[in-house]
Amino acid sequence: MKRGFPIARPGQRIGILGGSFDPAHEGHAHITRAALKLFGLDRVWWLVSPGNPLKAEGPAPMRRRLAQARRVMPDPRVDITDLECRLGTRYTAQTLRRLRALYPGVRFVWLMGGDNLVQFDRWDRWREIMEMVPVGVMARPGARMRGRRARAARIFRRAQLRRAKARNLALANTPAWAFLDVPLSDLSSSEIRARGEWKRHSP
Repeated sequence: MKRGFPIARPGQRIGILGGSFDPAHEGHAHITRAALKLFGLDRVWWLVSPGNPLKAEGPAPMRRRLAQARRVMPDPRVDITDLECRLGTRYTAQTLRRLRALYPGVRFVWLMGGDNLVQFDRWDRWREIMEMVPVGVMARPGARMRGRRARAARIFRRAQLRRAKARNLALANTPAWAFLDVPLSDLSSSEIRARGEWKRHSP
């Protein structure tokens, strides 16, 4: 495997949590710990993205966001990565295609909060994402009902797993997804920036 790429063995269950992490905070760490436990994952990779195509304003420098993410999430089961920069991909579907080719036999699960499920149908090739890997959705405060009523949730309602089967989500035939209600921190990156606690262009 190339330098700077995390190591994974065939058969491992690895969750992928993507985002700008601008900045990473305890809410991200909490959702990651919950995913490891509830979805029976071996590891979680944070994909700190070059930028969110759905956001007009660019994020803080990558090096700073990676450093903050490592401070927030020091768990040895979690890899903080800039894989999308290394792969040269921008959209989730592209990234997942490359990862599946680079890591044959690894059981990937795409992780997201319930708020992202609400706008999931706006993502590039979102249906392809559902067909490629199982998707684990964890509800955030205020997004439970909106997430359950989301267009993507309605279209793929027959592919939703019951909570009792969520621990083996990584082994499910796609399309497959699970929606779990988890008591989460109501912290958000946008609120932290609004309070002036994270200046995007500072060193």
